[in-house]
Amino acid sequence: MKEALKFAFPKTIPIMMGYLFLSLSFGLLATSSGIHPWLTILMSLIVYGGSIQFAGINVLLGAYDPFAAFMLAVMVNARHMFYGITMLESYQSLGWKKYYSIFALSDETFSLTASVKVPGHIDKSWVYFLISLLDQFYWIIGTVLGIFLGNFISFSLRGIEFILTALFVSIFVDQWQGSANHRPQIIALATGLISLFIFGPNSFLIPAMLIIIAIFFFIFIREEEER
Repeated sequence: MKEALKFAFPKTIPIMMGYLFLSLSFGLLATSSGIHPWLTILMSLIVYGGSIQFAGINVLLGAYDPFAAFMLAVMVNARHMFYGITMLESYQSLGWKKYYSIFALSDETFSLTASVKVPGHIDKSWVYFLISLLDQFYWIIGTVLGIFLGNFISFSLRGIEFILTALFVSIFVDQWQGSANHRPQIIALATGLISLFIFGPNSFLIPAMLIIIAIFFFIFIREEEER
């Protein structure tokens, strides 16, 4: 385990730098929005979903709507299903460690575990597990720091809610640049804009998500029939 930790920790340092900033921002935003500190920490422990945690702040502050919350989580984190499928073979030999490793497959953790080359003398299962554990540890530490700053240091938080918008824009741009096929992004963007125009800013999200799911399901069925 010590050898695995010595190998895994340096690999996670770039993720640590990004996670500390993002999770600190999440802690600040949640605190400034009136979310209880323990609930904020619990979200980083159990939800641990980055963008869905930011979106979850508005869900917690809004009217009770579990269906909307479920649909939002599915749409925002649907890509994680493909991470699990991709890592299925690699994680089969992890034993009890695979359950947490699957839970903790964030974008950055998946990117690292899918590409890391582990030397033969180091237990690969511990490397995968420790990468996942370290990444979530960074996220939790940043969340706690954000809560501390939000509660004990007085400064203007005006405009910090724009973090969520910036986060989703950056995800969209990253997916656009990382894919040669831009059809999914174009469909999602067009559907969102049309739904916004028809249903208004307070009611467009659920119809847009349902329409997007229906479109992609239809595309999937058609492509399967053509094979």
